[in-house]
Formats: sequence, structure tokens, C-alpha cells
Amino acid sequence: MDRVHREDGRDLITRAVGPGIVIWGLIVGFGYALTGPLIGFSREEEVVNKDLAGQRSSTWNTITMVWSHMGNTEIVIGVCVLVTAVLLWRTRDWLFSLVPLIAISLQATIFVIAANVVGRPRPKVSHLDPAPPTSSYPSGHVGASTALYLSFVLLASRIEHAWLRWSVTVVCLLVPLLVTYARLYRGMHHVTDVAVGMLNGLLCALLAYGWYRHRAREAGKLSTREKAPALT
Repeated sequence: MDRVHREDGRDLITRAVGPGIVIWGLIVGFGYALTGPLIGFSREEEVVNKDLAGQRSSTWNTITMVWSHMGNTEIVIGVCVLVTAVLLWRTRDWLFSLVPLIAISLQATIFVIAANVVGRPRPKVSHLDPAPPTSSYPSGHVGASTALYLSFVLLASRIEHAWLRWSVTVVCLLVPLLVTYARLYRGMHHVTDVAVGMLNGLLCALLAYGWYRHRAREAGKLSTREKAPALT
């Protein structure tokens, strides 16, 4: 069993952490370009933020506040822990159940280091949310919600009932889009901030799920979909 766990850990480093370092490097490189050679493009981006700020209303301020909070660290962690516990209870497969946790952990590590290295200022409009200590680029809210809910979409293939599988998929794809719009509307990020944040979350979810698929195949658990324990 110890040998199996060591192999799981080595594969995690090779298939998720290693590629994550490459993703971090690319994100930082693009961030430096936005704050350097592409600074003119960065200023032009703020037209979107100013247009959205000019269309604000009390109703949409309230709605987007809720959407924005869905990407808050405490919400993302809470949902992840709850769903991970349910998955482990239903499947007894700890590799499968850890996918969301790995996805958001990898995303958060890339985001925090990149944001502190790049240090991009937030858009020059009024901010409707408290500004966290990290910089504007990339968006942590969008990255975290994308990593979490896309990992749910990938795992939802194990749900037996088609109507439930599709319902979960649609809702989980919708949440990151709502968070993205809210963060733009509330003046917290530029368009490239949320785009790179979403890409970061997407790639981290795929890396986490790819690690699981590889380890499951190695263990002979996923040779066919019918052999995998189903979620109902």
C-alpha cells in the first residue's frame, strides 16, 4: 500500500505539479507583457470596465455580489470539502474524490505566486468588492470557480441518470461564467485577468482529472466505464 501511495504521489508531481510550473511560467510571462510592452492594450481594456460601471444599478449590484461571492476562497473550499466527502462516501475511491481538491490547490498556488510576481493594478473604476491583497492579474475568483466546477463536470460522467448528469453539467458550467461577469461588472478585474484566470482553472482541472485517469488505469479500475463505481 505504501508503494502504491508513493506511485500516486510521483505521478501527481509528474502529471500535475510539473505541468503546473510550466503554466505558471506562461501566465507570469504574459502578465509581464501586459504590464510592459502591452501596457497600451491594458489601458484600452478598461473601456469594458468603464462601460459596465456606467450601467450599474442597485438590482444588478446585489445580483453580482452573490455571483462574485461564489468565487470567494471560503466558499470554494467549503464546497470542495463537502463534495469531496460525498464523493468518497458514495464511491469509496479516494483518488476520484481528491480530483476537485487537487484542481483548486494547484490553481491557487499558480494564482497566488503569479499575482504577487506580476503585481498588475486593478481597473481604474470604483470597486464594489473589497480588494484582496493580491493584484488584479490573474483573477483568483474566476480561476478557483473554474477549477472547482469544471472538475465536477469531468467527474459527473460517473452519474448514471442522464437527467441528473446533464443538470449537474449545465449548472457547473454556468457558475464560472457568472463569477466572471460579476468580477468584471464589479470593477475588480480586466478582461485579460478573468480570461487567464479561467484558463488557469481549466488547465488545473484537466491536469487533476488526467492524473486520476492515469492512476485508475494503472490500478485496473477504469478499463471500461461500466467497471467504474457509478454515482446515482
